[in-house]
Amino acid sequence: MKVTLVYAGIVGQGFASAGKGMDAGWINHALSMLGACARDAGFSVDLIDLRALEGWDHFRSEILARKPDVTGLTMMSVDFNPVMRSIDVIKEVLPNTVTVIGGPHPTLALDEVTSNPKVDHIVVHEGETVFVELLRRLQNGEKSERVIEGQKADLDALPFIDRDLFLNEWRKAGYRLDSPEVPMGNLPPPFVTIIAGRGCMYNCSFCQPAERRLFGGKVRRRSVANVIQELIYLRDKYHFKSLLIHDDCLTEDRKWVLEFCEAYKANGFDQPFFCQSRADIIVKHQDLIKLMRGVGLSGMMIGFESGSQRVLKFLRKGTTVEQNLEAGRICHRLGVQVWANYMIGLPTETREEIMDTIRMLKEIDPDYYSPAFYTPHPGSDLYTYCLENDLSLITDHDAYRRNPTGLKIKGHDYEFLTYALEESRRRKPLNAFRRAARAALKRYASPRKAARKLRRLVLAAPQS
Repeated sequence: MKVTLVYAGIVGQGFASAGKGMDAGWINHALSMLGACARDAGFSVDLIDLRALEGWDHFRSEILARKPDVTGLTMMSVDFNPVMRSIDVIKEVLPNTVTVIGGPHPTLALDEVTSNPKVDHIVVHEGETVFVELLRRLQNGEKSERVIEGQKADLDALPFIDRDLFLNEWRKAGYRLDSPEVPMGNLPPPFVTIIAGRGCMYNCSFCQPAERRLFGGKVRRRSVANVIQELIYLRDKYHFKSLLIHDDCLTEDRKWVLEFCEAYKANGFDQPFFCQSRADIIVKHQDLIKLMRGVGLSGMMIGFESGSQRVLKFLRKGTTVEQNLEAGRICHRLGVQVWANYMIGLPTETREEIMDTIRMLKEIDPDYYSPAFYTPHPGSDLYTYCLENDLSLITDHDAYRRNPTGLKIKGHDYEFLTYALEESRRRKPLNAFRRAARAALKRYASPRKAARKLRRLVLAAPQS
């Protein structure tokens, strides 16, 4: 039986975008894992990435050429429209092909997905085990329920994800970067992303309880030995020079991180990496961050969210503005780059509180800015708050994209938010000067570059 997985995440960059920035240059771990599990169970598996296609006619021809018995698609809320369009095309050209959808949106908004009769099966929660079981039943001609409850897998027992499912498609589309995935920030290629665990122990209202519904109430993380084993495999296969560990908050488990740092160094790794953390953890565990820096930590993605203490409390963030500021200072002092995640245009947020966020960012002086206009996502308490108070302006699933364009809720002025967005990314003159000076020093004071420049001058000198 032949299985074709379909990645329909084109709302950001659209068709023909493979490799064009992080939006279109990172693999989808969920499909890569499903593919690996199905492959190990003996099924023939390939993948279609809409980002590597020219348009819907191209997708139609690919489906016809591959003639899968089963198609599997993953869906975040923002992917609803292209996923459903994909289902339409599949059923139009191959009516007998079985369609299976899983992912966050079916788990959090099941009724919306079940309303489409062209969707044959829907997997909610974690799907690795039950997807393979469904394939076996279909192969044996057995019937299966339409909505299938997923099961928590033993993360160490799962295979490593099959990155080549994506890479093979990208190469056919002309992807020529010397990297399995597009590097983030200034990290060198080849670059890879890995995920060490599932879940988040915190209770931010813009995210929970959605994540608990997806993965359960406790964080589950692969063993350090298992993660190191995957990194060794990736080093041998792709010779990666940098990576992102894309857990929601890697540093929440101090014991795990300490063991990881020791094993990372002991196994000969010195590749720079990014991970996600929180301001309060950085402040309370400076020694941990220093240790991570010593083995390769290059940057932290930190959810600062707001510069207003009232807003942070409203979001149930569990951090303070002073912790945000101090976390920035600690990272700068240790040479850890700061990737600042923050939101403006939140429910109940005033103009002055937005200006508080701007002032905070000017003090933090992050290396990278990652802003968003607050977007109410299904399954979160803040989404429910917006519905109950008639605040949501989202009328189409495409608007669930996390981006600072267009108003997402009522009560804010778009022109002011646009001004605030630009101002939040404008550095203080002194900070801008310091950064420019450091960049110039790095560029022109490098001994290697100075030697090359001297060599060019010598060769260009007139011969006597």
